[in-house]
Amino acid sequence: MSIEVGQQAPDFTLRDTEKNKVTLSEQKGKNVLLLFFPLAFTSTCTKELCMMRDNIAIYNGLDAQIYGISVDSLFALGKFKAEQQLNFPLLSDFNKTASTDYDTIYDHWFNDMDGVSKRSAFVIDKEGIVRYAEVLENASDVPNFNEIEKCLQAINM
Repeated sequence: MSIEVGQQAPDFTLRDTEKNKVTLSEQKGKNVLLLFFPLAFTSTCTKELCMMRDNIAIYNGLDAQIYGISVDSLFALGKFKAEQQLNFPLLSDFNKTASTDYDTIYDHWFNDMDGVSKRSAFVIDKEGIVRYAEVLENASDVPNFNEIEKCLQAINM
């Protein structure tokens, strides 16, 4: 079942690259931008997340906490984060619970890698309500960050 704007965001608890648990419901009081991505170290994922790194001031100014989420292990994500000098948390959804709950799983993907997260973006407001949802079928596409920024501006008014 796809995630709809206006619904309560499905809760999850995932580990970050420092092995700490991050629970979405504990982020209430903050705007959250969830960015699901297929795999660390791939070209489009690297481009997307480095763009977020380079524009972190925009999202900080919009009172948004960014979380990158993939089915990679927290160890692979840790190496990826360090190599790319990413300045926001990456969360491992190795067991595919969040990706399944957010309906962002490819049944069949490139080179028989089934169960990889689709590139997706969700803005969750301070009350835990989904305010923006974009799930992309083509892994080489990136979310519409102009629309994401507009959404964050609107919920901060």
